[in-house]
Amino acid sequence: MKKIILLSLFLTNLGIQAQQSIPLFKGKAPGTENWKQKETQQFNELFKTEVVFNVTQPSILVYPASKAKANGTVVLVAPGGGFQSLSINREGIDMAKKLAEQGITAVVLKYRLLETKSNDPATEMMENIKDRPAFDKRTAPIKVMAGEDIKTAISYIRTHAKELNINPDKLGVIGFSAGASVILESVLHSKDIATLPNFAASMYGGPSDEILATEMPSRAVPLFICVAADDQLKLAPKSLALYNKWIQAEQPTELHVYEKGGHGFGVGKQNLPLDNWTTVYFDWLRFHKFL
Repeated sequence: MKKIILLSLFLTNLGIQAQQSIPLFKGKAPGTENWKQKETQQFNELFKTEVVFNVTQPSILVYPASKAKANGTVVLVAPGGGFQSLSINREGIDMAKKLAEQGITAVVLKYRLLETKSNDPATEMMENIKDRPAFDKRTAPIKVMAGEDIKTAISYIRTHAKELNINPDKLGVIGFSAGASVILESVLHSKDIATLPNFAASMYGGPSDEILATEMPSRAVPLFICVAADDQLKLAPKSLALYNKWIQAEQPTELHVYEKGGHGFGVGKQNLPLDNWTTVYFDWLRFHKFL
């Protein structure tokens, strides 16, 4: 594991002294050793938020809860972006700050992505998905890599539980859009119990038919699901199918379908009832004694 890089970001409103950026692999990540693209972060006009793209070296950003509030729970956050980019603020860092305010240590995952050949990953993705079968074929191996990235992150967090001041048995994952597929990789494709989270949340995800057909883990993983009925990508039925999968397995789950909110709402504000979804999520965590 490479030496931890300390970034000079002082978050006084959260009582957080520093943000840590930690690479998940020593040297280049297995399977992508020959990738040459350079990781970039910039504001994207189409998505109206900061995005990260061309991630070749997966890493985690740690937002520790203050010692006065820390309750031992840790949540790994997987932003979305169609496996082309990461909505790093609205579905990553901003969510991490909200978790830290609740006494939960938050970890934002930067997982491997499709190569962006232009300087506009959002527009490039929208062009790519016009041929959905071809796009799905291209993203299939990326999903596997991203699944390895999140499982490696979970293993790292549990191995370093003492340094991170967290309880390894109170580790959860939350994923937004494509990130929801990434967190399901850890829930449904973890052969080792050490990489299986204790609870999970799927935010307006679109799980594949393969994921929906995958056998459930032997240990119950409570699942929180949230989506808007007017999702532009028509993913609300996918959330219903995921809910039914958990129900049929008699595993704990909770589903929230809001009338309005669209896709990619993250922790943004639209003056809609959906704006309060984080409060509902925290109530769910409290019910399961993770908060």
